[in-house]
Amino acid sequence: MSTTLPDSLVLKRDALLQLLASYGRVAVAFSAGVDSTVVAQAAQLACGDAAIAATAVSDSLAAGELEEARELAQRIGIRHEILHTTEFSNPDYLRNSGDRCYHCKTELYTQLEGMTARLGVDVIVNGANVDDQGDYRPGMQAAKEHTVRSPLIEVGLTKAEVRELARHWGLPVWDKPASPCLSSRIAYGLEVTPERVRRVDAAEQFLRQRLEIRELRVRHEAHDLARIEVAIEELPRLVAPDVRAEITDHLRSLGFRFVTIDLDGFRSGSLNAALPLVTLEAKGFDYGA
Repeated sequence: MSTTLPDSLVLKRDALLQLLASYGRVAVAFSAGVDSTVVAQAAQLACGDAAIAATAVSDSLAAGELEEARELAQRIGIRHEILHTTEFSNPDYLRNSGDRCYHCKTELYTQLEGMTARLGVDVIVNGANVDDQGDYRPGMQAAKEHTVRSPLIEVGLTKAEVRELARHWGLPVWDKPASPCLSSRIAYGLEVTPERVRRVDAAEQFLRQRLEIRELRVRHEAHDLARIEVAIEELPRLVAPDVRAEITDHLRSLGFRFVTIDLDGFRSGSLNAALPLVTLEAKGFDYGA
């Protein structure tokens, strides 16, 4: 479905294509989210066969995401590479302090750098957009350290504009909810383990299918407590007696001991409220960049 773009977005689209073409041979860190999908589409349009999309696979990738990445890459017509990252072997990642994402992105970008010669790549790019600059994202520090470019930021594209551009290009993920890695559901300070992320994944998959809700989170708190976040208007559905009993029974069967519903509703990045930002600043993490 192609849509007409406003003149201001046409200028940014053209600037994005020109910028990517100037990079030469490009590898896109491709998660199948709307941002990286738009970058992959733009890279294919600008660079043709000189563009590659690379998807990282580990225990933190939710079920179905790799299949979606493959389908999108085929739809776009971009060469697709799979990287098996090993962040779960890094004690600093497993410790799950506020810089967990930094260690994950460092692993990804290090692997991509090691493959540049084989892939014939000059520049690695990610899908960070302008709105990401105001959020807590230690992965941006890893991008700086590995000279990873952020073309959406460089041409000034916001999240809303990225979605509009995705819709214009007929990309089916144009309205896909944000889907950060499963490890982001584990409360800071609680060790990230394959068992815990699989438990979260199974719980979210069940809730999406049972309730037909696209955007939700199951936060894994200490003491095997599941904290469910859905939009405020969806809360009454979860406490209907038959639904409530089914949800609690199923999540307990997955290994959760306690099941709660967050009355504040869905909030992207809600676990960040517990972060000791001053400590992170002291470590030199430029999370506002």
